[in-house]
Amino acid sequence: MKGLAILLWSATPERPDRCAAPFVHAMAAAALDCEVEIHFSGAAVALLIAGAAAEAHTAAGKPLYAFMQEAAALGVRFYACSMAARQHLPPDAALVPEFTGHAGATAFVARTLDPEWRTLVF
Repeated sequence: MKGLAILLWSATPERPDRCAAPFVHAMAAAALDCEVEIHFSGAAVALLIAGAAAEAHTAAGKPLYAFMQEAAALGVRFYACSMAARQHLPPDAALVPEFTGHAGATAFVARTLDPEWRTLVF
C-alpha cells in the first residue's frame, strides 16, 4: 500500500467533537510510513482558515490545530477542495501554514480508484 487519502467533510469548526479522529488516523498511517493526504471538503475547508482550528477544542480539551500541526509534522498533506473553497472561504482568508494546495473531487476519486491507496471518509 502506498498511501491513505482521508476525505474530511462532516468535521467542521462548529462540530469539534468530530475533528480529532481524522487527524489521529492520519498520524497513525504516517507513523506506519504511509503517504497521507487529508482532503478538506464542504464546510470542513473552514478548518484551514488561520485561527479557526485553534479555537475549536476537541472533547479532550486539546485545540484541533495541535492535532493538525502534529499530523503535518509527520508529513501529512492538507488539500482544500477547489469548489468548497470558493463557497466557504473568504477570497482574502489567511490559511494555516500547513495548507498544501487545492485538489478537487476528481483527485480524491482518483485515490479511491488507485489500488495502491486506501481511503477514509469523516
